[in-house]
Amino acid sequence: MKRILDSKYKSKLTLTETQIAIKFVKDTFQKELAKKLKLLRVSAPLFVLPKTGLNDNLSGKEEPVSFKVLHLGEEAEIVHSLAKWKRIALDKYEIELHNGLYTDMNAIRKEEELDFIHSLYVDQWDWEMSISKEDRTFSYLKSIVKKIYKCIYDLEVKVNRKYQVFAQKLPKNIYFISTSELEKMYPNLSRKEREDEITRTYKAVFLYQIGYPLKDNRPHDTRAADYDDWELNGDILVYYPLYDMALELSSMGIRVDKESLIKQLTFKNELYKLNNDYCRAIIDESLPLSIGGGIGQSRLCMFMLEKAHIGEVQVSLWKEEDLKELQEKGIYLL
Repeated sequence: MKRILDSKYKSKLTLTETQIAIKFVKDTFQKELAKKLKLLRVSAPLFVLPKTGLNDNLSGKEEPVSFKVLHLGEEAEIVHSLAKWKRIALDKYEIELHNGLYTDMNAIRKEEELDFIHSLYVDQWDWEMSISKEDRTFSYLKSIVKKIYKCIYDLEVKVNRKYQVFAQKLPKNIYFISTSELEKMYPNLSRKEREDEITRTYKAVFLYQIGYPLKDNRPHDTRAADYDDWELNGDILVYYPLYDMALELSSMGIRVDKESLIKQLTFKNELYKLNNDYCRAIIDESLPLSIGGGIGQSRLCMFMLEKAHIGEVQVSLWKEEDLKELQEKGIYLL
């Protein structure tokens, strides 16, 4: 298990206090997020049929957990995320322009490389908003990022006021920088080192335009070609002083329209995806234009409660030797 604290660690909350605090963080944040973005809470699927094209392919290499549905005689997949499902849901629930929906997304990523911020179990708030063609701009993306960041900042203020044992880690404003600007700034650093360095300086950063290759012919990070527009997407990163590193709290973006979908699928040699129902609906322009993303629930709790390991705020599976090593450092998982 990578990057465990070198020094002895002690949680600032007991196990019982932690459970109460997790509920406070989640209840407070989702209430404010729904209010600021005008989001309706909806139920969401845990599994989908592969033929629908609704599952998130992530980098395109991860294999989802699947099982045979006896009643249907077909294989179903546990979702990786609900990036595509939400856009269809906007249409299904007839969500008005500049309104949206959100849900609790729970997933299993069996191929995840486990460490102190990565687990087999993924829990996040998935949200989606209906937008107009005129909204498909960087300035609109920026305005939504600022609203989400305001929810995160206000949450930290409330958590710190309630518990009075945590430090103020976030600045009032979030800094915006593109992946190409970041490459130019730190050409000799790795992608992760660049993120660490920029968040050390600005504490809260929105890193945008993720997907297309940079000057070294590699993207900053991989993105599926069929949901985010790579020119209008990005990640919310915050500086985590416990590990002196950047911590990603959210990935989001304006979703593909007909033109950007074809362009990105062509770039990744994935035009065969145009045969699935989801992509056909985008080409037919029968789905609403939208912006959306995911906000990590456990990541947010971990950050707010200054935990050393994601297993302190969620229950998952870990190697026995990892658990022993963690306990020696004073880190006890749920």
